[in-house]
Amino acid sequence: MLRIEHLTKAYGKKIAANDITLHIQKGEIYGFIGHNGAGKTTVIKSCCGLLNFDEGEVYIDGVSIKKDPLACKREIAYLPDNPDLYEYLTGVKYLNFIADIYGVSKDLRKQRMNEYAEMLGIAGDLGQPISSYSHGMKQKLAVISALIHDPKLIIMDEPFVGLDPVAAHQLKELMRDICNRGGAIFFSTHVLEVAEKLCDKVAIIKSGKIVANGTMEEIKGDGSLEEVFLELAEIKEGDGNV
Repeated sequence: MLRIEHLTKAYGKKIAANDITLHIQKGEIYGFIGHNGAGKTTVIKSCCGLLNFDEGEVYIDGVSIKKDPLACKREIAYLPDNPDLYEYLTGVKYLNFIADIYGVSKDLRKQRMNEYAEMLGIAGDLGQPISSYSHGMKQKLAVISALIHDPKLIIMDEPFVGLDPVAAHQLKELMRDICNRGGAIFFSTHVLEVAEKLCDKVAIIKSGKIVANGTMEEIKGDGSLEEVFLELAEIKEGDGNV
């Protein structure tokens, strides 16, 4: 579903993504972890067509993001770590705006809006302006907007930030359901316990390079994902940088 082949991106002399190759298959939840500044967001934005990269290629369901970015973007959803929403709109008007962009029929969009809003606990708030929303409510609205066109691939950057425990649990259930229906998810997170329990596969990035990737069982072995990450990232427990 998502093929990253030898992706390289530099900002001046700093190489933020160095020869990254990862393959995310249909039905997989693929975690992407690394310390701040390791290159996670650079890779994610490159995969979404939001950032030009210097070398390599990204394919969405076999289609090149460089050669046909619009076709790729129709099949994916991107959820950033800090969504920028049109705050002068109400929640429902924003969701209708996103549904219009993707050509979602009125019946389908209404059904999905109601289902996801009830699930995430903001059904009663969709008529209010987004400017009145808390950070968590904005995150929930962004999640609904990402799901409203039923994407084949969802790419998320720290999706659990700002979500309450109930909403975080519902999002994890949604992620698994999407993959059970043949979709795929590629997401970054600092919450290693969530990644360990949720992900089928994981990749660890350090200073722009992939230092480990594979199934969760292959990566953590008899230990925990946290132990492996701390060892590979050379971060001592308790220093507050995880």
